[in-house]
Amino acid sequence: MKNFLSNIKGDAFGGITAGIVALPLALAFGVSSGLGPSAGLYGAIFLSFFAALFGGTNTQISGPTAPMTAVSMVIIAGIIAANDGDVNKALPAILTVFLLSGLFQIGLGVLGLGKYIKYIPYPVVSGFMTAIGVIILITQILPTLGYYPKEDLEYVNQFKANAEEIILENILKEEAGEGILVLENFKETVSRAEHITQDDILKESKTLAANEASGVLGTIKVLPRALKNINWIEVILAISTIIIIYGFKRITTAIPSALVALVVVSGVAFGFGLDYRPIEEIPSGLPVPNIEIITGFSLQSITPYIFTALSLSLLGAIDSLLTSVVADNMTKTKHKPNKELIGQGIGNSIGAFFGGIPGAGATIRTVVNINAGGKTKLSGMIAGIMLLFILLALGPVASKIPAAVLAGILITVGIGVMDYKGLKAIPSLPRDLKVGPFTLSSEVLVMLIVLLLSTFWNLVYAVGIGLVIASLMFMKKIGDLTAERSDVKPLKEEAWEDEINFPDRLKSKVFIKHIKGPLFFGSTSDFQQLAKQIPKTASTVIIRMGRMQYMDQSGLYAMEDVLVDLKKEGISVLLVGILRQPKYMMERIDIIPDLIPREHLFGNFKSCMTWIKTNVNGN
Repeated sequence: MKNFLSNIKGDAFGGITAGIVALPLALAFGVSSGLGPSAGLYGAIFLSFFAALFGGTNTQISGPTAPMTAVSMVIIAGIIAANDGDVNKALPAILTVFLLSGLFQIGLGVLGLGKYIKYIPYPVVSGFMTAIGVIILITQILPTLGYYPKEDLEYVNQFKANAEEIILENILKEEAGEGILVLENFKETVSRAEHITQDDILKESKTLAANEASGVLGTIKVLPRALKNINWIEVILAISTIIIIYGFKRITTAIPSALVALVVVSGVAFGFGLDYRPIEEIPSGLPVPNIEIITGFSLQSITPYIFTALSLSLLGAIDSLLTSVVADNMTKTKHKPNKELIGQGIGNSIGAFFGGIPGAGATIRTVVNINAGGKTKLSGMIAGIMLLFILLALGPVASKIPAAVLAGILITVGIGVMDYKGLKAIPSLPRDLKVGPFTLSSEVLVMLIVLLLSTFWNLVYAVGIGLVIASLMFMKKIGDLTAERSDVKPLKEEAWEDEINFPDRLKSKVFIKHIKGPLFFGSTSDFQQLAKQIPKTASTVIIRMGRMQYMDQSGLYAMEDVLVDLKKEGISVLLVGILRQPKYMMERIDIIPDLIPREHLFGNFKSCMTWIKTNVNGN
């Protein structure tokens, strides 16, 4: 408690300032997610308060972020589509996935996995962040133009036939579930079909139209129609917002430019009675827990999204811990990664229970908090309380904000979130990969793959594929480096210092293999050539293993294959300087002593030479 109150004035000012900065972003991310502005506000309130209370970074301000919202948007759209386009029907399943994601984050922290997040390759993070920016920019084109596909009746009518098929299919599914669907009697089917109204068909058509026009590809598909149906008031409001956000920063950074743009443009639009489209109404009063998450829980409905929930939790962990590093650099402190994950998980879990979208540590809001004087966890908690106060006091007023203003704010977020550092480095990175006639940088290739797959396919899978490709490329590089330094040569071509005086009479009979570095899956192919490279005159092979610190299972079986081949040729194998781990591995599958007798193991080259002079005939 004493630590909480040690900097109460600075924390209060930092928290209030961060809360004000968070307001327009929370509303914008809520709208972008598909659950409405209140979901963004609820997520910001609960995550900011509880992540600060239980987390491991004193100055961190948490809330909905661009990456978390982009992934959430995909999850929300998928579950709504699976529930006939009914948001209310889909909401319990959506929030259950978010709750599960929060619980996964708690699990990551409890298991102590926070310290491993730093091993994610930079090209994967770079490609992902740039893709987030591209996705936000493209998906905000339609609201900026004031075009909403499900309100374009000409476009919606194209889906009527498909809508009728889906409605009929749903009737048949209901009857099958009730056990009354039989081939001999379709009277009940006909009866139910007669009750289908044009409004039902129109509603389903609107759902199909909205789904078809969602995401990056959907936006590109309907863009020609949007350009023919531009609402110039919406365009002017969005552009004015963008101009104020960038222009006001040149005047002062003491006041958040996004907030200034929100207040000024919304005030002008409302004050002059412009015919604009407002955001969805924000419910007044305290947030109410969604009990249906518990009462209507269905494992079947969330099973397809368990992997997605895990991916969302990992993304939140990365997002938060990167911000924690920024906070550490600014405050000269050291965050606790596992505790931070637990705090983020608790915040996201409680936020989901109250209908909020998930989030993470937010860099800009954290920087604002620190610069305004925040030093302890109290600052993040005050930011959450500030947002709750705004919700209770200004909810009805906030409901008058133009949707185009939030689209303008999101466009600036999309521009800001892209990784320009990574993009600028593309021409200068070394081209270490050959694909047909082309030479490319493996780092750039991974970044572009993640960028393109994230933008046009699936964010979650793109990151997974990027990690796999980056890991395989890294393994290949390490394997190549190991192979370069570990080659099979006759003694006369390569000699270590203690081998210089090797007897000439034995050089045609004895060959030496030097293994320098680990014998693992990346270096086994070269090692397996050993048996083929030894000439017919050789009767003995010395394998010097004093510099081979590690052997994995692939290396172990490669070693076994080589030793079996040499034994078939009647060649004796002597191991010199074998270290503890490789020896243990070879003993586990009985290479020692079945293929290599213990008397053929030598601690040093001198003792090995004594055996050779006694047992190998050089004539």
